[in-house]
Amino acid sequence: MEIGVFIPIGNNGWLISEAAPQYMPSFALNKEIVQKAEKYGFDFALSMIKLRGFGGKTQFWEHNLESFTLMAGLAAVTDKIKIFATAATLTIPPAIVARMASTIDSIAPGRFGINLVTGWQKAEYDQMGLWPGEQHYTDRYNYLAEYATVLRELLDTGVSDFKGKYFQMTDCRVSPHPEDTKLICAGSSNEGLAFTAQYADYSFALGKGVNTPTAFGGVNDRLKAAADKTGRDVASYILFMIIADETDEAAMAKWLAYRAGADQEALAWLTNQAAPNAAAGSTTNTAQLAAPESAVNLNMGTLVGSFESVARMLDEVAAVEGTAGVLLVFDDFVAGVENFGTRIQPLMTRRKGLGG
Repeated sequence: MEIGVFIPIGNNGWLISEAAPQYMPSFALNKEIVQKAEKYGFDFALSMIKLRGFGGKTQFWEHNLESFTLMAGLAAVTDKIKIFATAATLTIPPAIVARMASTIDSIAPGRFGINLVTGWQKAEYDQMGLWPGEQHYTDRYNYLAEYATVLRELLDTGVSDFKGKYFQMTDCRVSPHPEDTKLICAGSSNEGLAFTAQYADYSFALGKGVNTPTAFGGVNDRLKAAADKTGRDVASYILFMIIADETDEAAMAKWLAYRAGADQEALAWLTNQAAPNAAAGSTTNTAQLAAPESAVNLNMGTLVGSFESVARMLDEVAAVEGTAGVLLVFDDFVAGVENFGTRIQPLMTRRKGLGG
């Protein structure tokens, strides 16, 4: 099973809580995390893109770096780990993304990939006059299909003459072009998985629940059904938060404290912004991340326990059919990656002998 780290490009990582570690994003912080991850044999690092946060007392995600420039810097200070940047496709034309990918590939040959997002938070794009209108909630994957077609042509051949509803290329050229740039899509709706099966190489989905490591299995099943229709091989990566300590009790105490300190103002903003897209169906990522049960960490799957317990649960994740790997976030990233490398990974049957 491959292991990735979803680096904290935004302030406070993925915990919307006054009781969680409070910190600003920086190149220095992310460099320390990714170099440490590389040391311990992590397979890849991925950064999101966020253009407006949720406010509240913690100013959650109000402070963010930019994904491509950050990952270009990290590509230059690493040697083996794969590097993925996220393209907010409503803001950057595919031809420019292809040229940026070509540039980063020259820094880290064969190690760079792109995560494509359609955009769901209206406030991010409205502030720049880039929101296409409410129809985007229902038409976003048609837009993304054209975007991915142009991008794939330019990455693979260096030329695109694509003519569609949203993009019209006329002998558009990008050179040099990388030989093998992988694409990720984070959609877990049926429509999103159908897109991934047709255009992407990896699916990125949220785990579910607390200490229910196999609850996401239905997403893998739906991805397989979609991939069977396209005849393509698409790998599934599942997002989990790790909260680990010496004992199960100590780890659970941290998790309960984070939940008790939830930033209710920021959570209310999240719920309000996610509502129109979540209305598209219960299988959407936004329906899950804004659900009230545990929005303090965006309702991602959460593994809470001793180092031994977390290792056991990650082995359970790896055993779910169709799982190629996991993408991990931590309550404390620097300590979390260190503990994963030295205390958790050596206990995993799927990762023994890596790192160190």
